[in-house]
Amino acid sequence: MTVVNLEVGQALVAEVLKASRARNMKPMAVAVLDNRGSVRALACEDGAGTGHSNIAIGKANAAISVNIGTRALSQSAVERPYYVAGLVAAVGQFIPLPGGVLVRDDSGAIIGAVGVTGDTADNDEVVAIEGVRSSGLTADAGE
Repeated sequence: MTVVNLEVGQALVAEVLKASRARNMKPMAVAVLDNRGSVRALACEDGAGTGHSNIAIGKANAAISVNIGTRALSQSAVERPYYVAGLVAAVGQFIPLPGGVLVRDDSGAIIGAVGVTGDTADNDEVVAIEGVRSSGLTADAGE
């Protein structure tokens, strides 16, 4: 089983930023967490907002905390707002907006999560997925 260590985390950050630069997106922040929710890599581009690092961590943390990509969590927030409010209160840094994707290995095991922010939530998710895939892993946005 692949693990999200520092090397894998840095590679994921590099691939996400490469994807966002190819699309001329706004300055991004990217967080990579391992399967225990520990931050393994974090980057914030020049020009990104001062809170973007925390938002990226919050998106990745939301996904890894409940093993659901934030696309699905975003929909749950609309359909079941008290459920998601409870998750936010229980977990802490929990941002249920698209841009938080689970990272799975070849066997389908969840090995971590990537959180991306800086552009629209949909664009954040696109580059998160592309970055994970470019790293040879499987992205699960919770679609």
